Amino acid sequence: MEKFRTLFQHFQSSSESVMNGICLLLAAVTVKLYSSFDFNCPCLARYNALYGLGLLLTPPLALFLCGLLANRQSVVMVEEWRRPAGQRRKDPGVIRYMCSSVLQRALAAPLVWILLALLDGKCFVCAFSSSVDPEKFLDFANMTPSQVQLFLAKVPCKEDELVRDSPARKAVSRYLRCLSQAIGWSITLLLIVVAFLARCLRPCFDQTVFLQRRYWSNYVDLEQKLFDETCCEHARDFAHRCVLHFFASMQSEMRARGLRRDTAGGSPEPLEGPDGLDGDGSRKAHLRAVSSREQVDRLLSTWYSSKPPLDLVASPGLREGGLNHRAPTVAPGARLSQHTDV
Repeated sequence: MEKFRTLFQHFQSSSESVMNGICLLLAAVTVKLYSSFDFNCPCLARYNALYGLGLLLTPPLALFLCGLLANRQSVVMVEEWRRPAGQRRKDPGVIRYMCSSVLQRALAAPLVWILLALLDGKCFVCAFSSSVDPEKFLDFANMTPSQVQLFLAKVPCKEDELVRDSPARKAVSRYLRCLSQAIGWSITLLLIVVAFLARCLRPCFDQTVFLQRRYWSNYVDLEQKLFDETCCEHARDFAHRCVLHFFASMQSEMRARGLRRDTAGGSPEPLEGPDGLDGDGSRKAHLRAVSSREQVDRLLSTWYSSKPPLDLVASPGLREGGLNHRAPTVAPGARLSQHTDV
């Protein structure tokens, strides 16, 4: 169980590992879907192109949207792009880097589908069989134009009586399949060359900007995760204290009505530790200082509209606590206004 927890924490802290895993999973699912798909061209002049191109482009579009939905950074990127500047400036370079990273991972599965379809050739033959120039083939010399169009529309259906065992059908199908495979291999080679050049030429340029954008894109993602974790921690602690205060008030009301005797010594049982810290010391003092709904709403609004500037030296608590995000930044007896004023 501990190993699974460690692995889960690793994936939580490493968004790139998660996204790469999801990208590979979508690519594998794409291969499985295409291999199990039963292709049936309608063999009608009006619908062949619609069916073939739809099957070639519609599933990649759906896979692209699934890739965007599965990638958490796409939401983080849009939030970073749309948020008000506030006390922290927005870097367009970081947003472009995040957009490039999201698109690269989201396009993996659609490209796999398109390449598989082109190398297989069935979609291409179905889509463009009616668009073949009949003059390239001698077998159509004795046919009328309407017969040629009907014959070409039936080319994808090799079991049809009109084109069964016809050399012309085999010639047209072979021509379109070779053209489809040539396009597929050309796109594959182009992608490999582009990836090779990007990998080889990247060290030749200054890496400072790239490292900065990569660092701050990871920072934005991790900051949002830690903010959500801290909000959940505060919500749990806030609910716990509300329940304790409810029972404390009920206890006072019961004593006032004489329905409950006090504990030995005449003093009520304490429900919380000293200073309302419930025995946790100052570890949650920065959360407990926010103790009303208006303050919570104000803090959430301030976080969105004007995020704090990225200057750790300006905060003594952060300087003392180092980089540990769970370290307390405010003393237990700090005033409430220190947390709400930004």
